[in-house]
Amino acid sequence: MADDGARPQITGRDVLARGARVMWRAIRDEPRIFTLALIGSCLFGALVIGQAFVVGWIVGDVVVGAFNGGSVEAGSMVLVVAVILAMGMGRVIGIFGRRLGSGYMMFNQQARYRMRVTRRYLELPPSWHQRHATGTLLSNANADVESAWFPLAPLPFAVGTVFMLIGALVSLFITDWAMALVGAAVFPLLFAVNVFFSRRMAPRVALAQQKRAEVSEIAHESFDGALVVKTMGREERETERFAVRAGELRDALIRVGRLRGLFDPLVESLPFAGTLAALVVGSFRLRQGAIGLEELVSVAFLFTVLAFPVRAIGWVLGDLPRSVAGWERVEKVLQAKGEMPYGTRVLSGARAAELRFEHVDFSYEEGEPVLHDVSFTVPSGRTVALVGPTGSGKSTVAMLASRLVDPDAGRVRLDGVEVRELSAEALAKTVALVPQIAFVFDDTVKANVALDRPEIDDQRVHDALVTAQADTFVMRLPDGLDAMLGERGTSLSGGQRQRLTLARALAGKPRLLILDDATSAVDPRIEAKILGSLRESADETSVLVVAYRRATIALADDVIYMEHGRVLAHGTHEELLSTVEGYRNLVTAYEKAEAEREREHAYDEDDLVGQAAARGDDAERDPTADPPEPGRDPRDSENDAVTV
Repeated sequence: MADDGARPQITGRDVLARGARVMWRAIRDEPRIFTLALIGSCLFGALVIGQAFVVGWIVGDVVVGAFNGGSVEAGSMVLVVAVILAMGMGRVIGIFGRRLGSGYMMFNQQARYRMRVTRRYLELPPSWHQRHATGTLLSNANADVESAWFPLAPLPFAVGTVFMLIGALVSLFITDWAMALVGAAVFPLLFAVNVFFSRRMAPRVALAQQKRAEVSEIAHESFDGALVVKTMGREERETERFAVRAGELRDALIRVGRLRGLFDPLVESLPFAGTLAALVVGSFRLRQGAIGLEELVSVAFLFTVLAFPVRAIGWVLGDLPRSVAGWERVEKVLQAKGEMPYGTRVLSGARAAELRFEHVDFSYEEGEPVLHDVSFTVPSGRTVALVGPTGSGKSTVAMLASRLVDPDAGRVRLDGVEVRELSAEALAKTVALVPQIAFVFDDTVKANVALDRPEIDDQRVHDALVTAQADTFVMRLPDGLDAMLGERGTSLSGGQRQRLTLARALAGKPRLLILDDATSAVDPRIEAKILGSLRESADETSVLVVAYRRATIALADDVIYMEHGRVLAHGTHEELLSTVEGYRNLVTAYEKAEAEREREHAYDEDDLVGQAAARGDDAERDPTADPPEPGRDPRDSENDAVTV
């Protein structure tokens, strides 16, 4: 699928400005927490500078005095210990405040923007999602959000370090101008190296982010289609396809690592080079009598302890390219167009809803229309079958009827009210769509049916399961309604998943039920029972069913026949069979295909009995019982056998 411009175009020239804007956004979101972290960082920095001069005082006065006098006064030792402990406790408080604040700020921003991206995904129509690969969307919501706010962890430390460097330079000039010049040369050089590194790193990190999304995209596609891949023997091809993208990601990350490998030793060595230079200059100044031993020790110690805090600036600048790349990918989602604003109108009454299409046109891509002037009505309380060859627009009609997409022209009405004018709550209470691909959450049966809707109790869940002909296999599960179904319902067959999804829709008591080939994996006899249960249900419901089986179509009150996005005929099943050649050929073709599959996969009773005897089965299969439908999971038959 198209990435729709999701590749970030980041150059080194403006990465600092763009990264600063991203960080400022976080500061505006969490001003109090950032202030707390910054105070902790500044406290730590002030105590680091103070500690350097305390060490100088201890060496110059206490240690040297002890050597000269031959002893150390107890009062001096107590004072030294007290000062060191006090400064140590102060640094602990500063570190605690800094780390607590920065950690909370980073994780809170990541959680906040994960929720914003997720909410935006839910607001955007399916047509937008169809233009973006699932792996890319997963990367936006997870890896890109993490990358965008990752520099927040060292940010307060880095800002505090800037103030600390300014304070250190002022202290150096107060102490001695010659050694201060060393600091004035080293500290700006450190900053310049960090800026140079960020600019060179920006395009490399942006490319790595893009490759990470591509790897995620292919992995998700392969995992999701694992059954198809294994069935078609395409494991090696998928492995090769994944290996190519994984190799590109590896190379991109290696380029990032190489540059970081050059940068880290350079930044690490500069403060120590400054310390050595300060000692050399300080030695000459000490011989000249311009400074004392206390000042020399203080300055040398200051250069030494500043080596680690200065790295925080490098951490922030090093992570800014990754942050900018992640933020721009997240921002594309947050600013994506395609809103479907809801109205405020509600529908009154409990009777089955009437659905009406009035001259509807629709296209997924501009210039490629899918529906042309579609008009029909699903009368209140009636069951209407929508029939047509593949690609005729049946699923699109189902999506329009449930307002997953809006028409380009024409109107879709429920009880005479255009669906655009309905509130989200009114639409959800009135219409329920059951798609062909059933999705089951990794939760209990009850949770999958109720979906946290407070009005749905256990009795309504059970009634919905009965109507969907799902109560039999559910009750055979070890924990019944409380049975865990696993990821995507791995413990259930395809037909069982479809019936569970149907029960989920029925539990809400919709006034219009739309079945988009929603029973394709269900045994025909079970399907007939489901439609019969819907007719006999006490809840008044209109049904629009996308169907292809003749038995299903025959149960409908009316049939709508479509070809190439147009409604060609409308009437009863018998009327269309006798008057519409395309409809007759289509239904007959489905029947012939099913009969052919029955002949190819017919069960040989003698072979089955022989196989049972060979396996040592205690009970022979009843030769009078109907075999499961050819090509269908036996668990989808009338006598469900559940495997968990």
